[in-house]
Amino acid sequence: MQDVYIENKQKLQNAIANIIREHRLKSKKSISLLSNEIGMTKSMWADLEKSIKDPQLSTLWRIAEGLEIPLSSIVKELEKSLGKNFSLIN
Repeated sequence: MQDVYIENKQKLQNAIANIIREHRLKSKKSISLLSNEIGMTKSMWADLEKSIKDPQLSTLWRIAEGLEIPLSSIVKELEKSLGKNFSLIN
């Protein structure tokens, strides 16, 4: 059970990282600029894009604001990327 959770949590982190990176690249903003705009360290943003960190909801919200997209669009993209049957507990 714990192994499934760890594996699925990493899938979730990877999907978040990909979405954040894609939107940052589309916005043509650097990690330095965006992290400064939302009051986050550059290393923390880089860790999120490398799937090293698992962001809290408040952090993800700030990121969405910095990328000028609704938080709901990140969630929808996560659902699309991970599939309807994705679960952290199964």
